[in-house]
Amino acid sequence: MSEAIATAQPQDFYFNPWDEAYRANPYPHYKPLYRGAMRHLDLGFPLVLAARYADVKEVLLNPARFSSVQPKDSAFANQTEAFGDAPTVLQSDPPVHTRLRRLVSRDFTPRRVRELEPRIRQIAASLLDKAARAGSFDLMADLANPLPVMVIAEMLGVAPEMYETFKRWSDKVVEADNTLPGMPIPEEIKAAFGELNAFFAEQIERRRKSPGPDLVSALVAAHDTSEALSAAELLQFVVLLLLAGNETTTNLIGNGTLAMGRHPEQMAMIHKDPAMLPRAIEEMLRYDGPVQSTFRVANGDSVVGDNEIKSGTGVFVILAAANRDPAAFPDPDRFEITRAPNDHLAFGEGIHFCIGAGLARLEASIAISAMLERFPRLRLAAPEAPLKYKGSYFLRGLSSLEMATD
Repeated sequence: MSEAIATAQPQDFYFNPWDEAYRANPYPHYKPLYRGAMRHLDLGFPLVLAARYADVKEVLLNPARFSSVQPKDSAFANQTEAFGDAPTVLQSDPPVHTRLRRLVSRDFTPRRVRELEPRIRQIAASLLDKAARAGSFDLMADLANPLPVMVIAEMLGVAPEMYETFKRWSDKVVEADNTLPGMPIPEEIKAAFGELNAFFAEQIERRRKSPGPDLVSALVAAHDTSEALSAAELLQFVVLLLLAGNETTTNLIGNGTLAMGRHPEQMAMIHKDPAMLPRAIEEMLRYDGPVQSTFRVANGDSVVGDNEIKSGTGVFVILAAANRDPAAFPDPDRFEITRAPNDHLAFGEGIHFCIGAGLARLEASIAISAMLERFPRLRLAAPEAPLKYKGSYFLRGLSSLEMATD
């Protein structure tokens, strides 16, 4: 399949998110996509690649023309069989999307996010205490992985002893992104998803009998009082909150720290003036964001820029490519924390703009500022060492990143 994807395309570009080497550094492969017409692929169903900033933004801002609902055809049948077909806030259109997003929006308001700040700082400090005693640490295992999953698990009202299991389930489910279209989902991934579903099904029943102040209880109440959620939607919603609530922030912390480590002069600027950190976070999001791409389907024949897109065509909406488009960002391959303006699309745009963006920014800011304060000599332990990424192109993040502290 990998060779077929590569050789069936024009010779001026290569697109294969199932290729481990491609996932390790997709950015050089995006450059040809900024020139000429959108590239077309055939992976058993027609696809186009939207990579230019203007094209990506137009697709995201037009949900009536470009649907977020996953097709029900045979190319996606294995995913549907493994994960179910209940609508989620990510894979739905209005009015379903409007209803689902409204249910959870109160827990991600700026005020609610600010209320979480002291607890996030406490968790980050505790994790870094352990790293300080070791003299060096793996950023991913010791901070970037546990911090976001602990925060979202607490929001969901889950006991601390489940955190490591949560992360194992989450990582395994995300690996499904690396399954080629039309191929069966590996049994270990289906098993992890089944265990995750079973756990939350039990938690939902507990909240129904004894509700608390957590987000699961609030969603159960919405289901029980107004039927705002079906039983299947309720379960899918809770599972999605765990996955989306930790993977993107984990990748932001990891990819952002890697960018700083490879550009020590930029890290020194933050050391000198910590007030620059918010701008640095925005540049981390633009330069190497936590989500490479999302997916849409054309609802009818449409035109984006000068490109005709036929009804039913899938669209790879490559956010990370748009954020390196030279037409939108001068010197786009340079990591520059003073960049302004910086209107990146790392969190999407329009009705599907990431509802947890404020929380992700806060967690990343706290994690990175705590590291820089605790470890004035923080640096990459092995700057030239090859990097290994987890098995997802869409949620592209590091498996590990060794940091030196002394």
